[in-house]
Amino acid sequence: RLTPHERPRPGFGYAVLRAVPGLHGYGTDKMGRPHDQVLADIRERITKLPNVNVNVGQPISHRLDHLMSGVRAQVAVKVFGEDLRQLVTAAYDIQDRMSKIPGVVDLQVEPQENIKQVRLEVNRKAAAEYGLAPGDVARLLETAYKGRVVSTVLDRDRYFDLVVRYDEASRADRSVIGQTILDTPSGRKVALSQVASVLDARGPNTINHEHVQRRIVVACNVHSRDLGRVVEDIQRELRPIETKLQTLPGSYRVEVGGQFEAQQQANTLLFWLFWAVLLGVFLLLWQCLDSWVAAAMVLLINIPLAALGSVIALLVMNRPDAAALQAAPWWQWPQVWAGATTLSVAHWVGFITLIGIVSRNGIMMIAHYIHLMKEEGEPFGDAMIARGTLERLAPVLMTALTAVIGLIPLALGAGQTGKEILHPLAIVVIGGLIDSTLMDQIVTPAAFKLFGKYVYTRPEPSTDGQPPATTWNDAWLHEPATVPVRRLEVAEAT
Repeated sequence: RLTPHERPRPGFGYAVLRAVPGLHGYGTDKMGRPHDQVLADIRERITKLPNVNVNVGQPISHRLDHLMSGVRAQVAVKVFGEDLRQLVTAAYDIQDRMSKIPGVVDLQVEPQENIKQVRLEVNRKAAAEYGLAPGDVARLLETAYKGRVVSTVLDRDRYFDLVVRYDEASRADRSVIGQTILDTPSGRKVALSQVASVLDARGPNTINHEHVQRRIVVACNVHSRDLGRVVEDIQRELRPIETKLQTLPGSYRVEVGGQFEAQQQANTLLFWLFWAVLLGVFLLLWQCLDSWVAAAMVLLINIPLAALGSVIALLVMNRPDAAALQAAPWWQWPQVWAGATTLSVAHWVGFITLIGIVSRNGIMMIAHYIHLMKEEGEPFGDAMIARGTLERLAPVLMTALTAVIGLIPLALGAGQTGKEILHPLAIVVIGGLIDSTLMDQIVTPAAFKLFGKYVYTRPEPSTDGQPPATTWNDAWLHEPATVPVRRLEVAEAT
């Protein structure tokens, strides 16, 4: 059990320092080494043990990896084919290439060893003369080595299977097995050696199948690098091996699975969900504001502003090391800084969540502008926009700050157990909310000044004394395409 690297200092002042981004370290006491250094030291010491395959991880992560790819590792390179020897050769070639990739740790090939075996070769002609089928002979050998359940032993409320098989000495001597007597359908007794040959041989200790194909796995974990970039390097190193396997007779192929495969599937699903959510929010806004121009303003203003704030928050929270910046030229610093941030599934979930949250600010402001023109008779202009913005300033700030304050405990929980997903999601949402709320007070009024005249048209007074009908439409879409021509009629005098 590892002790935490940081221990909170007692006192309210230190608690305030821990709550301020960038000052967290001043409110804690450092003990021992960081978690990554301890893990690297453990891995380095264990890998020195001879004939030991190492896979450093945790029980829950190992179980999840096994459910996703069948292998207890983050990355699993699976080689499928027919000839087991070709699979083993390709696997060790892949291991040699992957060992040169930075960030690859706990690299190992699925154990595939030749062990001592007993092989039974049935003489079909001799067995047929005695009326025996090859399966009858094989079942005898299976009973001798594996055993066969012949009865059940009861012991009060428990029961045990009674298994019959050869003892250890007989199973180790193939001459004894050859003397085993077989019963034939005619009643004659025949020795096993008369109808079959019992040979000492060597063969693989295990043969694994997946999708009705033989396969062997090269597994590894990733440390100190982004999983996606490491997998890209692995796929680049695998191209020559894939080309070589395609030249062999039969069906051979290489697949990369594990956490990377699950991450790709999740990213693909979230990509389509993002556009589905965007379309759904747009349709709801159109229905609510009764104008697709107003709905477009809400989305095209608040979402880019929120995305900008989220990106800035991620860059601030995921700063590169000073050594990495010093090792690169100054013109590559933006690339190094951006490379320190890795977008995970939790980040994409935060971006999708942010769409609905930041749309609320735009709805409150634009809907109030329309209310002032429609219900209170305010003419469209700077005075109406300034009044609506000031009247909605307090509600917008209140709702945004409430959400930000509620997410602060999650944003401060970096590295804490159970907050691996909630922490990046909170960073994305907080950064987007702060930037969108502040910039929205400037950009939305300016945008409504330019396009607000297309949102609502004040009805003309009626000439027949009836009250004018309320018109909620995009007036500029319904204007006639041609300019009406005024006709002058002159009466001919008689």
